[in-house]
Amino acid sequence: MAIHPTAIIDPGAEVHPTADIGPYVVIGAEVHIGAGTRLMGHIFVEGPTWIGDDNIFYPFSSVGVASQDLKYHGERTETRIGDRNKIREFVTIHRGTEGGGGLTRIGSDNLLMAYAHIAHDANVGSHTILGNATTLAGHVTIGDWAIVEAFSGVHQFCRIGRHAFVGGYSVVTKDVLPYSMTVTPRDSKVYGANKVGLKRRDFSSESIDALQKAFRLLSSDELNTSQAVERIRAEVPALPEVDELIEFITSASRGIIK
Repeated sequence: MAIHPTAIIDPGAEVHPTADIGPYVVIGAEVHIGAGTRLMGHIFVEGPTWIGDDNIFYPFSSVGVASQDLKYHGERTETRIGDRNKIREFVTIHRGTEGGGGLTRIGSDNLLMAYAHIAHDANVGSHTILGNATTLAGHVTIGDWAIVEAFSGVHQFCRIGRHAFVGGYSVVTKDVLPYSMTVTPRDSKVYGANKVGLKRRDFSSESIDALQKAFRLLSSDELNTSQAVERIRAEVPALPEVDELIEFITSASRGIIK
């Protein structure tokens, strides 16, 4: 195990022999660090936290620290992070709260760019990209393969669906539809399907065309959301991606960005 002599590791921590712990890293009790994970330097990790294999944490990130939620009073809660994530400089990840299920979770193969903030009880999927200074409030859910561009803020309890693209400087106060390209510089708008991203991930032309038609119906000034959903069911091919879109809309508690 490569441990710099200036690192401080609590005896109650579990660090895999192949992990790399850099200078001035502080690892608290009940922190579990998996094989091949590297903490470059000046990183603070507080438990209970589970970190998987082959992650890399760049300098000055902090992980598993107490929530900023004023309802949090020191109850035992957790942070869990998967494998092969890149956590860049000054990223902050807060552990869960009792009122939110007690867990902040980050999947695998994510890129969290510098200054991103993951608040308590957030659930970030896998293969996501959170741009510089992206801020997730508590209880936010980010679906797999979603991209949230720089300096965007996501309101608590909002969901961002799978394969969605959120443009930079957006303020997200409602759910972002899966497969959509959404930008909210002033007025929240969906600009159709995330066609470029979906093509890169080998979605079929049939699926992309069906999603594009569904988004056109959703954004129609002549239809409310319920009417648009009924038109989608009647007029758009019943593909898995379309079914997922409809399910996401009907399960939204905060409303959706159309």
